[in-house]
Amino acid sequence: MVEIKSIEIKIPDGLNMILGQSHFIKTVEDIYETLIESSISIKFGVAFCEASGPCLIRFTGNDETLEALAKEISKKISAGHSFVIFLEKSFPIGVLKRIQAVSEVVSTFCATSNPIQVIIAQTDQGRGILGVIDGFSPKGIENQEQIQERRNFLRKIGYKK
Repeated sequence: MVEIKSIEIKIPDGLNMILGQSHFIKTVEDIYETLIESSISIKFGVAFCEASGPCLIRFTGNDETLEALAKEISKKISAGHSFVIFLEKSFPIGVLKRIQAVSEVVSTFCATSNPIQVIIAQTDQGRGILGVIDGFSPKGIENQEQIQERRNFLRKIGYKK
């Protein structure tokens, strides 16, 4: 029998989260190295739900608060081989391809600061992530003023010159 659940995650202001799936215990160390190599000033916490052996939530990071948050959210999701990364003062766009290139990483479900709903399948064996609802549904199509606002915003945060 399979039970479908929705796990609601509200990401604290100023933080971004990456949720993915991996396949091996060294995930936390390899993600740590990847994030440190991307920027020495990046603050982050990582947690990984081990899916065999002792089935522990493994964790690391360079910020205790972000580590604690990653552990809390990983425990809430509790899906085998899932990982959670919290970033502070950093956008996922700067590290996402590097995370996806980590040899243990199988997939990423989202990289966001929006509230999310993680759709979980629960069986007698365990839990798995079916997908993620990231943010909200569109409310319309942007107009010329909103196009200019988007362009200005990207320049304000330094992603366009």
